[in-house]
Amino acid sequence: MRYCVALICLFFSVTAFAQQKPAQDKLIQFSGIITDIDSTNVIPYVTITNLSQKSKRVAADYRGYFTFIVNPGDTILFTAIGYKKFSTIIPETTPDSKYTIMVKLKSEVINLPTVRIFPWATTEEFTREFLSMKLADDDLAIAKKNLSKSSINGLIQTLPRDGGEISSQNYRYNFDRMINKNMVQTNPLLNPFAWGKLMQQIFDGDRKRSENE
Repeated sequence: MRYCVALICLFFSVTAFAQQKPAQDKLIQFSGIITDIDSTNVIPYVTITNLSQKSKRVAADYRGYFTFIVNPGDTILFTAIGYKKFSTIIPETTPDSKYTIMVKLKSEVINLPTVRIFPWATTEEFTREFLSMKLADDDLAIAKKNLSKSSINGLIQTLPRDGGEISSQNYRYNFDRMINKNMVQTNPLLNPFAWGKLMQQIFDGDRKRSENE
């Protein structure tokens, strides 16, 4: 009797296993496109993890398209930098061996705390630099220092000339050139013909004095 009960239990176990095995061994081609939920732009290179198959990972291509083999009931996780995680479960019953889905990921905004960068590595260095720092003068002393003769001369030597200074210098240069040109034309001492005429007058004067004597 015991053997009969054991055989009956074994028969029912084999029958149940045979009924479950086709569902577990069924393969489904899982495909889809991953887009942004707000702009509907494709999201490339998203990491897709099958949590039901020892965290098997695949990646979508640059167009956001993916396709790989799964089993019914598998849990699929989608992750991408800057987006919230999204998971889905493959249905247990599918009309055919293909399952297509449109995955929409929502962007995740992370507010980072404000970071202030100081040139001192430690508080001791800041204290030492602060104590050795020269305090600035008041506004009147700063104004006098900026208007001093040495400060103005330094600015004259370093700062470029403005448009007014360049125009004034060009005007003086053209005026001096015009004056020198007129002086060359009117000064008889610089004219060889004038020298010749002067010498002729001197000779004529000497000749008249000789005749009068």
